[in-house]
Amino acid sequence: MAKYNNSPIIEAVCEFKFGKDTNWDMTVPGIIYNEIQKEFPHKEQHANQNINLPTEDTPGEAHINIINMARFLSKDKKTIIQVGQNTLSINRLQPYVNWSEFSSLIQYAFNILSRKVVLNSIQRVGLRYINRIEIPQKSVILDDYFKFRPFFGDELQRNYSGFMVGCMFPFFGGRDSCKVELTNVVPENKDASAFMLDIDYSLIKPQGIRVEQSLEWVDKAHEEVEKIFEGCISNQLKDLFEEVK
Repeated sequence: MAKYNNSPIIEAVCEFKFGKDTNWDMTVPGIIYNEIQKEFPHKEQHANQNINLPTEDTPGEAHINIINMARFLSKDKKTIIQVGQNTLSINRLQPYVNWSEFSSLIQYAFNILSRKVVLNSIQRVGLRYINRIEIPQKSVILDDYFKFRPFFGDELQRNYSGFMVGCMFPFFGGRDSCKVELTNVVPENKDASAFMLDIDYSLIKPQGIRVEQSLEWVDKAHEEVEKIFEGCISNQLKDLFEEVK
């Protein structure tokens, strides 16, 4: 897949949610920290808010879950491992180097957890890439830069003050899903235009894979995310990102 000198990735996230049959208790974050504190010396507490919507496989009413997470940060605070109730999250902030490095970090955290906790089932896995794209033009023709974009039609003006376009793509017979969103944001340079491209690939069928398939699933998810990213951008954006030939 294509590589870029000026990667637009501002955050990459891989999150595992394990089933309720997981042997988890309040001591797990401390156990994990004892294993990783040399590489991740900084500790924080953080509360994540998740909105659970009913699906065909998980019927019921929508509800909000608050998950308290222990956050362990690397020395430069660019890499974060988060541990909460039945949850493991690995985050990499800008600069994102490459998939090999991020994949190794995911394997490192997952393998430590699996050695310390009996993981019986997987409820959800997600791989998300948030891209911030700044184009050095105050006015941008979206067609020139994005293949994934809003369609205005012949009867609407092309000037807009804001937009958000999104789509859900099913994979593997509906076992997985990828949410893709593009929206305009405030640029850092007043003479530029900025956009956020958010690609969020996830396992949506509870226990759709076995625990031992988790890392293999992440590799495959990354392949699909890369294809989607390439499908969203034009050659002009690739030139802006300085594609490595």
